[in-house]
Amino acid sequence: MIPEKVRQVLESNGLRAIEFEEGSTSTAQDAANKLEVQVGQIAKSLLFIGKNGRFYLLLCSGDRKVSSSKLKSVTGVKSRMANPEETHRATGFHPGGVCPFGVDDIDILIDESLKEYDTVYPAAGNSASGVPMTFDQLVRITGGNTCDCTEPRAKKG
Repeated sequence: MIPEKVRQVLESNGLRAIEFEEGSTSTAQDAANKLEVQVGQIAKSLLFIGKNGRFYLLLCSGDRKVSSSKLKSVTGVKSRMANPEETHRATGFHPGGVCPFGVDDIDILIDESLKEYDTVYPAAGNSASGVPMTFDQLVRITGGNTCDCTEPRAKKG
């Protein structure tokens, strides 16, 4: 079920979430498989807490990992990943379904890795949803700042 505050943001921007059965898209790879897209098109939403007490919500490609040094360069402070309880308290969403729409008092950072794709899929407030949209729509609707905070994930094998 898409939270009402998210539904309102989506409707006012002419967007519609795609929903799946609960628990079916717990990883970026699972979501990509369900949507039949590349894992990089999945816009992971990761919440960080800076030493300054501010929250930073970083959206990045599902196939990338966060560079702590790049994140520090962008925010000006050392940060750590928020735990599940902090994430829910700050955003109103549980990890796996953190959504960049309808959050307050959180700096939104959108990694340039998502620019590579015509369509990206952030979550819509639960762990079984995705919203097809362009990079430019994501930036405009969230009011986020673009940045370079990630690096390629090492290949397995």
